[in-house]
Amino acid sequence: MRQICDFLVIGSGIAGLLYALKASQHGRVILLTKTELEESNSRYAQGGVATVWDESDSFEEHIQDTLIAGAGLCRRATVEHVVTQGPARIRELIELGVAFSRHSSTSDELELAREGGHGKRRILHAKDQTGAEIVRALVAAVRAHPDIEVRPHHVAVDLITERWLNRRRGEPEPYPDRVLGAYALDVRRGEVDVYCARVVAICSGGAGKVYLHTTNPDVATGDGIAMAWRAGAKVANMEFVQFHPTSLYHPNAQGFLISEALRGEGGRLIHKNGDRFMARYDERLELAPRDIVARAIDAEIKRLGEESVFLDMTHHSREYLQDRFPAIYARCLELGLDMATTPIPVVPAAHYFCGGVVTDLTGESTVRNLFVVGEAACTGLHGANRLASNSLLEAAVFADSAAAALAERRAEPLREDLPEWDPGRAAASDELVVVKHNWSEIRRFMWDYVGIVRTTRRLKRARHRVQLVQEEIDSYYWDFRLTHDVVELRNLATVAELVVECALRRRESRGLHYTLDYKEQDPSWIRDTELERRIP
Repeated sequence: MRQICDFLVIGSGIAGLLYALKASQHGRVILLTKTELEESNSRYAQGGVATVWDESDSFEEHIQDTLIAGAGLCRRATVEHVVTQGPARIRELIELGVAFSRHSSTSDELELAREGGHGKRRILHAKDQTGAEIVRALVAAVRAHPDIEVRPHHVAVDLITERWLNRRRGEPEPYPDRVLGAYALDVRRGEVDVYCARVVAICSGGAGKVYLHTTNPDVATGDGIAMAWRAGAKVANMEFVQFHPTSLYHPNAQGFLISEALRGEGGRLIHKNGDRFMARYDERLELAPRDIVARAIDAEIKRLGEESVFLDMTHHSREYLQDRFPAIYARCLELGLDMATTPIPVVPAAHYFCGGVVTDLTGESTVRNLFVVGEAACTGLHGANRLASNSLLEAAVFADSAAAALAERRAEPLREDLPEWDPGRAAASDELVVVKHNWSEIRRFMWDYVGIVRTTRRLKRARHRVQLVQEEIDSYYWDFRLTHDVVELRNLATVAELVVECALRRRESRGLHYTLDYKEQDPSWIRDTELERRIP
């Protein structure tokens, strides 16, 4: 089936929803989402959105905090762009109906929290469910918009570029290349449709599911990064995977995030005997940047052979905890943990990708008309380590910047002659165990070999394993009909390969990339780790 639109949006997190709303001012939009419109990584963001909101704060202070956290690899132009645009984007969200927490029910003053790495209170939040609140408001606006068509249960398979099409037809290859549309699997029909579009925006989020333990939902399989890579877009800094220091350690709550905001409100990291340990690692204690806190917890767990450390909030009243962190308090209580009287067991878990598809200040990749917004992008904001709560801000700012660039793209030719998907001789699979086994193997060796602390030997083992797994996946991919799981597995393997390759190339420790073979920062490595696929 052939679908035609001006702008195709892949992903329904905050980046995709906000971009779709703004792009609809310039033409017809189709938005593809893997499950339901409300489901995305954004929905689970607890902490908030960082922006300069109080008179005691300043753009330069927010910029400096971001640059320090990024360990020398932030692009200052990007940081300035995001920070200075932040307040305007927040006001837009409020106009769209986002209800950020206020000091009281009768106050118009927004409540500002503080998180690790921030010198000031500048985190706007909706209790401990900020992402869910923003998604709620944006989903309502998207559903009500007449020029946005939402396609749930559609999994993007591959991008269609002019170079690929011309090669298929034996015509001269264009330079530079440009995107023409995409193939997407309608999961409920089991068929692949072709989408023709002037512009494609990848807003598909990160790839936390490439690791065994993650705070991310099941949809975070790196689809957009993998598709852009296969289409020839440049990718960078994939070695910088942020492990959130505090994921709840409980057999019935794998991946449940314990927000950084708890540490911002005085949460103390302790051992089971009550001893605090962060003073041995950083003078900022629990409010050090995430890379430092995550490595400290990992080191303490390994040093003592414990299963977790604990986050102590018992110095606060039950009333305060129930009001400030209602979702976290309720979830812990369901599991028999009263955080007012009992410290919370926590461990690090894969959380956020600071690298991704390289973009400019409009969000455009190195392939013309292919825009990438949100976690799938490498804009230069985060550098080697993301400052807490800058991610939702980046999504909002770049959704606006990318949509603003569309005014001049309405005149782009729309190719409506894209070929239908060719399944060849692919048959229905009777060996789904292959998919399940390879999925588990990737996540396991990535956790064991490419985790918080790395070595060259472990990385080479991971490279060898991913090459073998990819050979099996490639054979399976072309022999059997596409399913949701097969598409995601292929993308996970691609992301794993990119992370390993970038990690092997960076021969130093910086930010989120820590290797025992090169423990110190090397000034000669103050540069991005860029990868560009040679399309045969």
